[in-house]
Amino acid sequence: FERMTSTVTKVLELACSLNGDIYNFHDPDFLRYAPVYQRKTNRPFIYDVHEDYRLGIIDKEWIPKLIRIPVAWWFGRIEDKMSSRLAGVIAATPAIAERFEGHRGLGTIQNFPLKLELSPAAQGGHPPKHFVYTGVISEQRGAKEMAKAVSLLEQQVQLAFAGKYDSNGLQKECTGLARNRLWNCGFLDRIALRDLLSQSMAGLVLFHPLGNHVRSQPNKLFEYMSAGLPVIASDFPLWRSIVDGAGCGLLVNPLDPQSISQAMRWMLAHPNEAAEMGRRGKAAVLEKYNWEAEFPNLLRLYEKLHEDSKEKQP
Repeated sequence: FERMTSTVTKVLELACSLNGDIYNFHDPDFLRYAPVYQRKTNRPFIYDVHEDYRLGIIDKEWIPKLIRIPVAWWFGRIEDKMSSRLAGVIAATPAIAERFEGHRGLGTIQNFPLKLELSPAAQGGHPPKHFVYTGVISEQRGAKEMAKAVSLLEQQVQLAFAGKYDSNGLQKECTGLARNRLWNCGFLDRIALRDLLSQSMAGLVLFHPLGNHVRSQPNKLFEYMSAGLPVIASDFPLWRSIVDGAGCGLLVNPLDPQSISQAMRWMLAHPNEAAEMGRRGKAAVLEKYNWEAEFPNLLRLYEKLHEDSKEKQP
């Protein structure tokens, strides 16, 4: 409650004291106050939307089930009303852009990785040792299924988790399910992450088929591709178009450890084909799914909003 009230206003007061030309915020906690501060500063404020929060609310386990849909509806009304008063809205995916169709200053700026940031420092350094998952470690993102899947393999291969568990209980449960094959790396900086990916056989992104997941574009998927890793991903229509389109991995039922394990087994049995998948994925990032291609779109949007703002100033 404090974060959503007093902390938000303190952040906005500090930000406005810096006299920026444009204010770009990501957290929906700022929505209720942003139109007021936009008028106060006479500067454009942009709502940068990374997910469909309405769908996310419906899947939040900590919200009582009976009120999830009403809360999602209530949030959607506030989001529509407040964002329509702002100078611009940035959508992180085309699906999110559809949600805000008709809003002024709408731009789609996709959250892709830098082309070469996670490329191995040296080619042919370490032999692949493990499967890897990076990011928030939670049940909804397939932690249990991944742990169970690696335990089903005949070969003594490890599963590396790089990130923070959403509960201590889940960490304990995953460790038990993996049967001593789980390597908890903790939170890694970008250099350590690059090194971990360079030693991995494939990157896993096995989100459960929830409303906010099915239409998402997880940055980790493109980061794996940028590192030259083949991917094992949830078989969602959007993800299928990306993975099959690039020919960079295998798609599975994320709720079925056997299906995940079969894909892992295929990667182990076909290292040359898996490596070729990784090369194709990296080529797709270099050509299309990279931040260098997206940044000019962001810059053009900023320039337009800045010019519009100057014209309105007395």
